Order: sequence, then structure tokens, then C-alpha cells
Amino acid sequence: EAQRLAQELERIGPVNLLAVEEYAEEQKRLDFLESQRDDLVAARNSLNQALREIESTARKMFLETFDAIRENFHSVFQTLFEGGQCDVRLADEGDPLESDILIHAAPRGKRTQRIHLLSSGERALVAISLLFAIYLTKPAPFCLLDEVDAPLDDANVMRFVRLLDGFKADTQFIVITH
Repeated sequence: EAQRLAQELERIGPVNLLAVEEYAEEQKRLDFLESQRDDLVAARNSLNQALREIESTARKMFLETFDAIRENFHSVFQTLFEGGQCDVRLADEGDPLESDILIHAAPRGKRTQRIHLLSSGERALVAISLLFAIYLTKPAPFCLLDEVDAPLDDANVMRFVRLLDGFKADTQFIVITH
């Protein structure tokens, strides 16, 4: 029996007496790494949740601002062109934060046209309408305009001056002309 037990011990081979201590150290390291991994997973989930909330808030704020600009654009366009139709729309309503913005303008007495088919003066007035629509959404105490009147003829300059006159009570304008 003693000989058989000796052979079994010999088959087992040398015994590492430090194995229990090494196992304990490796178990501590495993526990630490698992804790770190769990922290990273929780941080990733928290960041993803924050991103979803930020995107939701940004989408809501963008749409509210876009709607206000749209209404102001109609009003300013009507003032500058003394009639006509205009609109700004999102090309992709499902993804407003990444969507292109489409601008439609039809001055009084003209058919609906793309902006690039309008005269340079009309395009300038459409741009001024949009600029002031944005301004009305987020007004400031002063405004600097550099050569916005350059493509305008005399009649359109007078319309532009009347538009500025309506804002002068609340805003100081510095207009650099050509």
C-alpha cells in the first residue's frame, strides 16, 4: 500500500507550496479587474443615456427655434417684398438635426421659383429676410451689417431702410454700404 501511494505521489509531481497564496493574489486581481470592467460598463451606459437626453433636448430646442424663425421669416418677407410667399422647411423631418434646410421664395407677382432663379437683388432680400427672422428669434442690442445692400436697386434699398426703421427703437444698427 505504501509503495502504491508513493507511486501516486510521484505521478502527481512536485507540489507548489505557494499555489494557495498565488491563487489568492490572482483572485484579488480578477476581482479588481471585474470591478473596473463593471465601472466602465456603467460609465458607458451613463454616457449613452446622457447623449440620448442631450439629443432629445437639442432636437426639441432646434424645432422650437426653427418654428419661430419660420414664422418670423414669413413676416419679414412680407414686409420686404410687400407680399408674396415664402417658407423654410426641413428636407428630412425625421432627422431635423442633420437635415438640410430648404428655402422657398416667391416674390409678389412671380411664380414659385428656386432661389438661384431670382435676381441678385431678390436673393439678397430673401437672405436679409432670413437674417432678420433669425435676429427676431434671438435679438441683440446692436447689429453690424456689411454691404448687405450691394445687390439692391434703389427701390429695394428703400424697403430695406424701412425694415431697419422698424427695428431702430430696440437695436442700434451699423450698416456699412458700398
